[in-house]
Amino acid sequence: MYEIYNMWPEIAEKTFLTTFKPVKFAAVDHIVFGGMGGSGALGDIFSAILSRTRIHVSVVKGYSLPKTVDANTLVVVTSISGNTQEALSVLEQAKKKNSNVIAFSSGGLVEKFCLENKIEYRKIQEYHSPRASFTVFLYGILKILGSILPIKENEVIESIEELKKIGSKISSKNMTENNPSLKLAKWISNVPMIYYPSGFQAAAIRFKNSMQENAKMHAISEDVIESCHNGIVPWEKSTNIKPILIRGLDDHEKTKERWEVLKEFLAKEDIDYWEISSIKGNILSKIINLIYQLDYASIYVAILNKIDPSPVKSIAFIKSRLKEQ
Repeated sequence: MYEIYNMWPEIAEKTFLTTFKPVKFAAVDHIVFGGMGGSGALGDIFSAILSRTRIHVSVVKGYSLPKTVDANTLVVVTSISGNTQEALSVLEQAKKKNSNVIAFSSGGLVEKFCLENKIEYRKIQEYHSPRASFTVFLYGILKILGSILPIKENEVIESIEELKKIGSKISSKNMTENNPSLKLAKWISNVPMIYYPSGFQAAAIRFKNSMQENAKMHAISEDVIESCHNGIVPWEKSTNIKPILIRGLDDHEKTKERWEVLKEFLAKEDIDYWEISSIKGNILSKIINLIYQLDYASIYVAILNKIDPSPVKSIAFIKSRLKEQ
């Protein structure tokens, strides 16, 4: 797995610059991103990118499309494996609603359905596993949907350059104390509580999912503003949970103030915490930089605990039982 993660910058660059051609859709005012797991995390990122535009965005992690889907909606269905039940359900509903539809997978039933029903489809190679294939699908979709996504080509290139920069520090080729992902992994000794600000939900959820799949460890994520109205109360009791603060360099002024008060509270309660800040740059660069660091941290947690990060037996069990029904 680590060999694929080491290649993330290379995969991202090759995918965006050489592999795919853009597809155009007219009169789109609503985009629905449907997908689960690693595919669902892609929807979270695109939602963050589109959050400051007039395009309404929905992220569906389940079986049903919103009732607001119509002819001016683009439904983007992603199933890296190509066999995700929820993605297939969304795809079938989108066809019935006569909305604009495009699907992405590495093959499987999604490809078969799209070819049989003449639905716009792009096949993208899977590397190792859905979660390890994150960059090839992210940058493939960025290129293919470039005409409707409000992110410029130079911003995408900037994000790839940032991947290269952080990659040299966090990869398995640098097993030193200067590796920020390895340092974080050594600090995580119990369930992490991941706090995030507006705009970085995608990075936090991805980290939670990666800790669960790679490190086989429970993980929790909470919006820092909302948590200050409820979620911080359990810290009044003794706990082994480890708070991790994901901060944005350009967070809202009131959010910055909230971070400082939260840190003061944690210090008062004698609770050790870890702080990680985004880099400067566009929203894509910030999120993908955080995801790369945090994904690698989850792999290092697994290795430090003598756990193979690759197999996900529990997910395989659930999928096998669903097939039997």
